[in-house]
Amino acid sequence: MGHLTVADLMTPLVISVQGGTTFKEIARLLTESGVTAVPVVDEAGRPIGVVSEADLLRDSTGGAARNAAALMSHPVVTAEPRWNVVHAARVMEENRVKRLPVIDDEGCLVGVLSRSDLVQVFLRRDRAIQEEIVEEVVTQTLRLSPSSLNVEVSEGLVTLSGTVQERDTVPVLLRLCQSVDGVVDVIDRLTCEDGVPPRPAPVPADEE
Repeated sequence: MGHLTVADLMTPLVISVQGGTTFKEIARLLTESGVTAVPVVDEAGRPIGVVSEADLLRDSTGGAARNAAALMSHPVVTAEPRWNVVHAARVMEENRVKRLPVIDDEGCLVGVLSRSDLVQVFLRRDRAIQEEIVEEVVTQTLRLSPSSLNVEVSEGLVTLSGTVQERDTVPVLLRLCQSVDGVVDVIDRLTCEDGVPPRPAPVPADEE
């Protein structure tokens, strides 16, 4: 369990270009490599932009005279290998980009994380998520009876229902379920053995 990191999902760097790389060279590189974009790096290997197929298609000057520096989208938004995938997805969404060049501590390019890499995690099969929660969280970690709980997963949304003996178990169960890769959110519909939902008791008026 535990959230995957950018390092787990990124494509290790195999292709990049420099500012002087020409339109035709970039087009040939994209075609031969089967990728839709390449990072542009400076002489030290630090990313300064990204050139995508869309950037090439938008170019209206005939192409041959233009280079990566003129075509690239910049400033570049980067990620770090240690980031968890949730944070990376948030950065990608906030900046409206489809890929994040990944840099090391020196700022040098070490890989690329694409939106399709993240989709693999968030569209993880609901059945696989359910099985991990039942087997690892409920049975192995918390040693609860699977028959007493019902775990439903739909497009990453987990709904927990059923009965637990100890109220203190509920927040732990919810937290562990949230940490399972592919889980978008957890809905709590649990009750305790006395039939009362496990919510904090109200504070008496004389103690407020």
